[in-house]
Amino acid sequence: MYPTRPRSALRTAVVWEVVRAALEKRAAELDQPVLDVLDTGGGTGNFAVPVARLGHRVTVVDPSPDALFALERRAAEAGVTDLVRAVQGDTQTLPELVAPGSVDAVLCHGVLEMVDDPAEALGSLAGTLRAGGLVSLLAANRNGAVLARALAGHFDEARTVLGAPEGRWGAGDPMPRRFTGEELGLLASAAGLRVEAVHGVRVFADLVPGVLVDTEPGATEALLKLEQAAAEQPAFHAVATQLHLLATRS
Repeated sequence: MYPTRPRSALRTAVVWEVVRAALEKRAAELDQPVLDVLDTGGGTGNFAVPVARLGHRVTVVDPSPDALFALERRAAEAGVTDLVRAVQGDTQTLPELVAPGSVDAVLCHGVLEMVDDPAEALGSLAGTLRAGGLVSLLAANRNGAVLARALAGHFDEARTVLGAPEGRWGAGDPMPRRFTGEELGLLASAAGLRVEAVHGVRVFADLVPGVLVDTEPGATEALLKLEQAAAEQPAFHAVATQLHLLATRS
């Protein structure tokens, strides 16, 4: 079961399978079928609702009241209202919203790119974890942006990304910040986390023409399998649009 429709599953399937398996393993280790999961910046529940459908309790902290309203509606439609809690806030207010050492897993997807201080934000998230707790960290990949801009014919912008401190191609870049795998690893280590696995996400999905995927019979499923096969290969991490780190609290 993927958390999104088949077409958009190309962009989420790798992360979802890693998260699902990690939660299953952690629940078995604790002999505890229901885990407490924090989804920061979880918005409308793209991951929170599927995680709740696995039987876990999920708290979604997000600054947007509209997104949280949509989350509650989605949770109701999925029949998991009792397992999903929507809280308005962000990483800065997190210590006031979630007790330290109270959750078994944290989902931090597309958050570190947006915050003012990624190290502080990740430290706050790690502080909510119980010993041995999991962190699923998904962030924009600097090197993937270089490839994307070059393939689009924006060679000066591609070169700018390479040297820019925050991995941006210019003032018009909608992404505030991008990371290399090494930078994400250092952030995780500084937060007291041990990286267990790294995956490349959207290695091919953003490069293959959509018309090909949508019109060629079987193309979506074949591309999905290719994404999953390439995700664990370090050689492909450099060109992925995003990097996914699975880490545990030391």
